[in-house]
Amino acid sequence: MIDINLLLALGGVYKNVAAGEMIFMEGSRCNFYYQLVKGKVNWININEDGKEYLQSVIEPGECFGELPLFDGEPYAATAVAQEDSLLIKLHQATFHQMLVDHPDIHGQFSKLLAQRLRFKFFMLRELLNSHPEDRISSLIRYLQETNHNICTSCGKIKLTRQQIANMTCLRVETVIRAMRQMHDRGEIRILKGKVYCGNMTPVIPAKCAG
Repeated sequence: MIDINLLLALGGVYKNVAAGEMIFMEGSRCNFYYQLVKGKVNWININEDGKEYLQSVIEPGECFGELPLFDGEPYAATAVAQEDSLLIKLHQATFHQMLVDHPDIHGQFSKLLAQRLRFKFFMLRELLNSHPEDRISSLIRYLQETNHNICTSCGKIKLTRQQIANMTCLRVETVIRAMRQMHDRGEIRILKGKVYCGNMTPVIPAKCAG
């Protein structure tokens, strides 16, 4: 999202986080801008019963938890490292000054916030759909259209079945069963346990960076 050299020049610092480590908690105060350099981060909400709703899986190059930087409110979700990850963080006051000094970056953030808000409207609409296969199919189509959490080379979906369940508010058993049926109809392809878009030819995973 933002050039790492610029972040470092402005006083940004690297931070290593271990798999399962919480980076910030829903409801806590925001003090930094976070950008993922390496690894993966889950952006989640957890209800009173401990059930998780997965907002997004953050990939390298993406920022997360940026909303409080603009409205001054607490974090709206919790960020947890899915795997050992490397972040770069910048103090919020410096972040605000950077937006003043670099209006092009400010414009990029306006577009990003609009895209993420559009995704929320999309998911809310799909959650009204009672057919699990339609929810999953719509999510996969959206990921493919936005090149997010999907390999553009081989079409491999970079989400686990549990993550897809958490994003679509389905039971993981329902997702597994629905995906088998989608595979049988050719809507997706399952190869060695990995799930691929049905309109792309799977390749041997070892030969693809995705």
